Amino acid sequence: MFNPTAPVNEQLALYSDLFMLIAALVYAAAFILFTIDMATASATIRRLEADLAAQRGQVRTAPDRETVGAAVGGSTAVGASDSDTARPSAAEPGIDADADLVDEDMDYTGGGRRPVANVAVAVLAVGWALHAFAVVARGLAASRVPWGNLYEFMTTGALVITTVYLLFLFRKDLRFVGTFVTGLTVAMMCAATMGFPTPVGHLQPPLQSPWLVIHVSIAVLASSLFALTAAMSVLQLLQDRAEKRAAAGERSWAFLRLVPAAQGLENWSYRLNAIAFVMWTFTVIAGAIWAEAAWGRYWNWDTKEVWSFVIWVVYAAYLHARATRGWTGARAAWLSIVGFLCIVFNYTIVNTYFPGLHSYAGLPG
Repeated sequence: MFNPTAPVNEQLALYSDLFMLIAALVYAAAFILFTIDMATASATIRRLEADLAAQRGQVRTAPDRETVGAAVGGSTAVGASDSDTARPSAAEPGIDADADLVDEDMDYTGGGRRPVANVAVAVLAVGWALHAFAVVARGLAASRVPWGNLYEFMTTGALVITTVYLLFLFRKDLRFVGTFVTGLTVAMMCAATMGFPTPVGHLQPPLQSPWLVIHVSIAVLASSLFALTAAMSVLQLLQDRAEKRAAAGERSWAFLRLVPAAQGLENWSYRLNAIAFVMWTFTVIAGAIWAEAAWGRYWNWDTKEVWSFVIWVVYAAYLHARATRGWTGARAAWLSIVGFLCIVFNYTIVNTYFPGLHSYAGLPG
């Protein structure tokens, strides 16, 4: 697992850096495609809604069909003709006006085929393959796991976020959150490659422990789930506002028709946050065991330890408030977002500017 005497494979390290940059560019292309899908789908939905409104208006102002129908034979087929006339004469590509565009349970439906989003998913999968090679090559070049400093943690974390998202796409239609996930991934890759570049090297002695694999891998997985729920919580806030505007007869962003209802988003965020919270609890416990083995104390009140506990408290408050105090809607969404912002603060600001026992960012100086 760890071989501090093995020489660093410089050639493989160069390949890792190169593929990491290419993966970042491919992720950026996927982000652009997801954004284009959101914009074009929004425009298409607007056109469909305008056509439907115009044709329904024509139906209402047409001669009284009930009278005409009664005169010819007593059959009134008004209900059937309303739905038929409500359809646009030429269906827009990729959008079915009569089908549900998104399911409350995020299952795939017949509506909203969205070819641009499908291309974006394919591009994202290509980026994932390049990224996975870069991360594995980094680990092989150093003869250890590839998350021993901040650069490696962020690139590995971005890979895990993408992996979790792609795995969910096999069962659930999460294309609506693709812009947010790919945007976060691109931001993490840019921050790692431009803000925290670190040459491949051996681990510092305190990190040469099996607990690095256990503690950090679960932390990365939990953080990836928290990132996904944070994106869903942001969309929940937007969807909640859109639903209120619709109830008041006002218009909102059309692309939100591609997003599940606010209640559905909240339910899924709650489930995923509960799973991630269990993982984060294990992360804190494993970190304490590792601290005792490395420094002789389970808890040292180090800045990183304190912030890890703060994150645990925020998500514990979120789960408790929603389950027992009835904190639903915007309040629950904001708590989820605040929890993820604490994670971002912990892994960027704390690692960079707060010296302590966990100062293993790998930054110069």
